[in-house]
Amino acid sequence: MFGVVPKSMWVKMHAPDANNMCTWAMRCLLIEDGKQLILIDCGMGYKQDEKFFSRYEPHGDDTLEKSLAKLGYHTDDITDMLLSHLHFDHCGGAIKKEGEKLVPTFKNATYWSNEKHWEWAVKPNAREKASFLKENILPIQESGQLKFIEDGSRAINPNILIETVSGHTESMMTPHISYKGHTIVYCADLIPSRWHLSIPFVMAYDTRPLLTLDEKESLLPKAAENNYLLYLEHDPNVEMISLQNTDKGVREKEQLKLVDL
Repeated sequence: MFGVVPKSMWVKMHAPDANNMCTWAMRCLLIEDGKQLILIDCGMGYKQDEKFFSRYEPHGDDTLEKSLAKLGYHTDDITDMLLSHLHFDHCGGAIKKEGEKLVPTFKNATYWSNEKHWEWAVKPNAREKASFLKENILPIQESGQLKFIEDGSRAINPNILIETVSGHTESMMTPHISYKGHTIVYCADLIPSRWHLSIPFVMAYDTRPLLTLDEKESLLPKAAENNYLLYLEHDPNVEMISLQNTDKGVREKEQLKLVDL
């Protein structure tokens, strides 16, 4: 998760367990706007076998269904399923098993990806093949619920601007959401946690790490200047942060929750 950064440095921020594994979140985002109920990302789901899950040791009592139920919703209520990218920990929950069939978890939703990323995912390179699982991806297209969205578009909702970055994987979407006078950036795997604000802290998963550096150097000053809030998908404790310029570059200013806005 910290790439070439020495463990002696990152262990001070996020200590691993005896197996050298760290706890991370899979934090999705639900957007309610009029008749639309838009979900961004949906975790890894439950349909893989025990051997698969043993590699990642998922734990805790939270589930997508429980989180939706707390707000009075069901998976059938989702109108739009926006997938930042198609790595299994971001899209696995999009498809579920019904007996031997693989079917959409959100049966009434439009599933949104983009054409460049979709082509990248369905013809995976050797480096990402283990993250692009056909059982997570192909049933979306087969269901007839898949639509593509263009970079710079607001086609899903006028309050959501789609921007893409390609350091982590080709054309990953980072939605910019207008909410109560704020711009919230769903960072996906561009900045997975607050510890990844530092420019050199780039995940080893990234296919083009130098491009990730450039993309962070482009986003962070703009975010600090314009008071963007960064929504952190994988940070184990912190949901969202604001930024400030310092002598050492852009750094965290405040830790926030959506309910506080």
